Amino acid sequence: MGVVVATLLVYALQATAQPIRVGSKAFTEGVILGEVVTGLFASAGYEVTHRAGLGGTTFAWNALLAGELDAYPDYSGTLIQEVLAGDAISGLAELEQVLATHGVRMAPPLGFNNTYAIGMRADRAEALGVRTLSELRRHPELVGGFSTEFMNRSDGWPGLRDAYDLPQANVRGLDHDLAYRGLESGDIDFTDLYSTDAEIAYYGLNTLIDDAGFFPEYEAVVLYRADLVDRVPDVDALLARLAGRIDEAAMTGMNARAKLDRVPENQVAADFLNAEILDEPAVTTAAETRTRRILRYTGEHLRLVLFALIPAILAAIPLGIAAARKPRLGAVILAVVGMIYTIPSLALLVFMIPLLGIGGPPAMVALFLYSLLPIVRNTHAGLLDIPAPLRESAEALGLSPAATLRQIELPLASRAILAGVKTSSVITIGTATLGALIGAGGYGQPILTGIRLDDVGLILEGAIPAAVLALVAQALFAVAERWIVPRGLRPR
Repeated sequence: MGVVVATLLVYALQATAQPIRVGSKAFTEGVILGEVVTGLFASAGYEVTHRAGLGGTTFAWNALLAGELDAYPDYSGTLIQEVLAGDAISGLAELEQVLATHGVRMAPPLGFNNTYAIGMRADRAEALGVRTLSELRRHPELVGGFSTEFMNRSDGWPGLRDAYDLPQANVRGLDHDLAYRGLESGDIDFTDLYSTDAEIAYYGLNTLIDDAGFFPEYEAVVLYRADLVDRVPDVDALLARLAGRIDEAAMTGMNARAKLDRVPENQVAADFLNAEILDEPAVTTAAETRTRRILRYTGEHLRLVLFALIPAILAAIPLGIAAARKPRLGAVILAVVGMIYTIPSLALLVFMIPLLGIGGPPAMVALFLYSLLPIVRNTHAGLLDIPAPLRESAEALGLSPAATLRQIELPLASRAILAGVKTSSVITIGTATLGALIGAGGYGQPILTGIRLDDVGLILEGAIPAAVLALVAQALFAVAERWIVPRGLRPR
């Protein structure tokens, strides 16, 4: 465990070396706005990094409070209805006051209201005669598909259902971008929209009238830590340059360039800044080749996997030995590692953000914990499966328990232990893709971006190398088996 702590401390210190850290949530508009803020700081000569595509509001907000982010774009309705719902906030002025108690400031609104809406395919809505949200009550058979966050927010499906007394029971959660494809294919009948989504016009959707006025306004704003002023004295003046400069048409157009025209989000943001905000073009973007991207993702992924798997091996084998030697303790050890393995990975990542921030450290610790179970169980089972006469023979020869473990038990259990390590390595390589949700990078970054942009090529940039890495790991362990497992125990 000391190795894990030391590694994560070093990694965390390196991660905080950047003076300005901008974040964004995992949807196209959020990433574009994050790139706009990043480019604005860069144009003023500041060193800045962008942790794009964080898993959701909870990830970004907690990272801001923990000091892992300095700024990120959000929406007034989300802050009032979800993040700070317990404070009964009314209006932007009160919102600013409450944010200040958390050490957070809010820049002036950017100029557009990206409110929630409910949409249906135009032909489906017209055939059913549905124009308003109230009219959904007449069609309990309709299937709803909402973004995962919308499914659980008070200003999302639970509140909407209660406000309109909607009878639909077949409602499921799915990725926001996949919902559009679900509408197109007819798998779902209605979904949540962001009013600036380019897909509304692209897919020919009807936005249902919110006749009860359920959805509040969602003014786009930039949140930043109050202590950022100490490092960036002109932060207020810089962010004020964006005030009221992005209207709904401009934001929809930027979304369309990224989602429909496949223009990289950093290029979309740079073009906007150079044309609309800066006195003279000052933001440039460098195109990264696919080979360089894959190499970068591979380095990030290997770091996550190795920094989790190696400590897990060093910790799990002794735990498995202890579990085999002491049955009562073993029951506790197996129960604990089994319980950890059942915790949803996203939940575990959220729990660790207040302790370790975002990026590599929480992802590594989560992967470390998930890697324990197969190794502990296989070590425990491998040792218990050794025939009793062999142990008795060792005892009759006068071998100490330590010598018996080293010279007889571990060699005999080596195949089982190595099988557990193989399983953990494959699980870790696959699960590490979720690290992209908290800014840890790796192969999950192109996969999540590809899903968001409906770009199969990007998805394959992460999926294929991850599969290849898993095969390479299996091959390396097959070679290692020749050195670790005694000759007589190797498979023929």
